[in-house]
This record gives sequence, C-alpha cells and structure tokens, in this order.
Amino acid sequence: MGLVGIEGEVLTRAQMPTPSTNSEEVLWDNLLGLIEKVVQKGERYDVCGVGCGGPMTRNGALVSPLNIPAWRSFPLLKRLEGALGVPVAVDNDAKALALGEAWYGAGRTLSNFLAMVVSTGVGGGLVVDDVLLDGKDGNAGHIGHVIVEPDGALCGCGAYGCLEAEASGTAIERRTGRPPAEADTSERIRAGLMVGRAVASVVNLLDLEQVLVGGSVALGFGDPFFEAANRELADRCRLEFSRGVRISSVQLGEVTPLVGAAAVGFRSVRSTVGGNQPD
Repeated sequence: MGLVGIEGEVLTRAQMPTPSTNSEEVLWDNLLGLIEKVVQKGERYDVCGVGCGGPMTRNGALVSPLNIPAWRSFPLLKRLEGALGVPVAVDNDAKALALGEAWYGAGRTLSNFLAMVVSTGVGGGLVVDDVLLDGKDGNAGHIGHVIVEPDGALCGCGAYGCLEAEASGTAIERRTGRPPAEADTSERIRAGLMVGRAVASVVNLLDLEQVLVGGSVALGFGDPFFEAANRELADRCRLEFSRGVRISSVQLGEVTPLVGAAAVGFRSVRSTVGGNQPD
C-alpha cells in the first residue's frame, strides 16, 4: 500500500504478509488496517488504484485471485468505494505493472511489450500498438496459464503444466520444500527457462519489442534467472521479427506494483501523467 504522486513518486508506503485465512472479512479488515497505516498522517488523496491478482470480472467488480483463496467473487471495488469515499479503479496486478512501466519506467519508449510479474503467482500485461489489452472481462495477458510442461504440475486453475504451476514462488516452495529465497542455482535457472519458454510463444504471436519482468521471484533470482530466460527465448524465437527480443527487469524495481496501481487510478480519472500513456 502506498501514496503515489502524479509523477509516479512513492511518497509513503507500508506492507504486510497476506494473512493465512479462509475468511474474506479477516482479509478485508487487514486491508483496511494497512490503508489506515499509510494515510494516518492525514495526507490527501484523490483516487484509489488497485492491482489485484486474477481472475476477476470487468473493472475488478468481483475478484477471485487464485493465490488468495479467502476471496472468491469478492466485491473489492464496491467495498473500497464505500470505505474510502473516492473514485476507485481495480485491474489485474500485472496489467497495472504494464501501465506503471509505460508511464514511468522502461516501457516509456515502447509501443509493443509484455510486462510480467513472477512472484507468488505469475501474471502479465500486454501493450500492443500503445493500447493496454483488456480482453472480454479484463483478464488479457494471463501468461501464467500458458502451458510450458504438458505433463507438469497441477495448477490452481485446474490445468496441468501452466507456467504458474512450474515457476511461481508457490510452485517452487511446493516442489522444493523451501521458500523461494532459499532456492539453489538449478531452481533459479529452471524458473528462468520456463519463463523464457512461455514468453517465446507470446513474442512470436504478437510481434513484441521487449519483455519486462518484475516480482519477488524474478528480481530475487537475478542473473541466473534472466540469463536462462533469454537463452530459452533466443532458442525459440527464430522468426525474423521475433529474433533478438530480450527479457529484462522492470526499471522501477520493487515499487513497480505501487506505481502501477497508481497508474490504474490516474488512468481511470483521466489525470495527466508523465511518459507514454497506453489507451
């Protein structure tokens, strides 16, 4: 949670672990407590932007993040509007990441790119011809559910071999019995390979310029992850237009989710913000 200025500057921030609970109200109460902590000094804010794991219904009216089982069809938008008394905009967290990088980060000079989160889960946001893709219900870009191992692990979505089931922090901890931060080099390389494999399909499909990756797993795994991802991408992108595309880290680093959420909010009220502005 954070307060973000009109130029993308993070003014104050706070965070907490997601509570281990099956109660939607316990989770909601924790969320409100964190909001109060961020705005306890009485700072003025005009809009609330939210990046939330998917899937969700259009505009985040009902959210069902796979990695947060306490919320299934939770009316996040309506609840926040009632609690805060300001306009609220909700979108997928990885789409928010794409917006944040387009306005204030490495996407400012790009018209066609994929932004990814590799963290507890795996998500993506696609900017094509300067437009952030939404899809029918706002869930476009869910690269975490591209199949990378046809006979792989069971995913939370019910399919087998999804990228999220193979390379997310949750998947790595389930497979190794240790937190992702303790993963050895072979696990870091494997996660990068899986990401590169999924990304290659998207790049070949959509004729993208670059791929930007953030999230605690990707950024925490560092060079072994990114080197493996780019090797796999190079092996599988052989078309003239896709050859040479690179996977790199998000420019805004660990504050990217906050800046992205702010961008969702700013975009919803058509505020003027710096940098490239996807429609």
